[in-house]
Amino acid sequence: MATPSILHWQRLTLVLRHPFRLSYGVSETRHTYWLRLEDDLGWGEATLPPYYGVDLNTFEAFWEQRARGGLYLPRSLEEVPAWVGDEGSAAARCALEMVALDYLARQAGQPLYRWLDLPAPPRLPTSVTIAIDTPDAMADMAWRMRAYPVLKLKLGSPEDLACLEAVRSARPDAEIRVDANAGWTPDEAKTYLPRLEALGIAMIEQPLPKAAIAEMGQLQAMTHIPIVADESLQTYADVEALAAAGVRGVNVKLMKTGGVLNALRIIRRARELGLNILLGCMIETSLGTTAMAHLAALADWLDLDAPLLIANDPFEGLVYDAEGRIHVPERPGIGVILRQEVEHG
Repeated sequence: MATPSILHWQRLTLVLRHPFRLSYGVSETRHTYWLRLEDDLGWGEATLPPYYGVDLNTFEAFWEQRARGGLYLPRSLEEVPAWVGDEGSAAARCALEMVALDYLARQAGQPLYRWLDLPAPPRLPTSVTIAIDTPDAMADMAWRMRAYPVLKLKLGSPEDLACLEAVRSARPDAEIRVDANAGWTPDEAKTYLPRLEALGIAMIEQPLPKAAIAEMGQLQAMTHIPIVADESLQTYADVEALAAAGVRGVNVKLMKTGGVLNALRIIRRARELGLNILLGCMIETSLGTTAMAHLAALADWLDLDAPLLIANDPFEGLVYDAEGRIHVPERPGIGVILRQEVEHG
């Protein structure tokens, strides 16, 4: 009979390179959990931003419950959903599923994407986020990020249009996407549209509150700029409502959807309904971000810049080239290693 494995977790404080201001508030640090099996047989990550209203301590309670009595590992992909279960928060389940997938792909000696029978991740550019600040400060940050061809501007302040004008002046050739994090009213969004179009904005992410799905569809009907739902997409069922409303795309994140397998279900259904796919991340380490990057071949756009935003990432996984394109490691499993292993061989 197989010996049960022991599950370990460690809470990490991530230090942001710059204060991260959104329509919800400002952060200088974020917390995440590193979940792993004994002997480093499999790794996972769990985190959610404060505005999701989830107590991170509930993650530990879920893992304690799952580990009680011994943790017998799944033997195949088909066994993973039942092994993870459907209790606990999405992020806590995501980390446990990542552990299982990392373990099984490592046992098979294959990178996760290949073990899941997915196409090799293309070297697509990721957007790089500029948080809410003054117009001059955002323009300065955009110039300092001039090596990156795609920028994502966080909006939701009274100076939104001035910030956009300043960034466009600083980076006339950049692809600029905007993310209001549900911070605009329908009237504000409609008022901004003509200027957004004139400035050549490439995407509008979650302009309206989470429940305003019909209103986002109405906004989409007024513009050629893709409206992409983020906070409004939490579950598989949400895909149907968003497609029916008429938005152009959805932002899929592992932490809010519950893991890689559910993300794949959502992506495939979204494609069937004619939606475009943005792969996103929370403020997380290279562990969670690399796990998502294995799905890059299924996406139209990438927003996988979290490791660029934090100053103390303990892991090395996906790599960004000089033009912001991602490179997914070919190591078995998720392919992430500790930085000291890189530094000290």
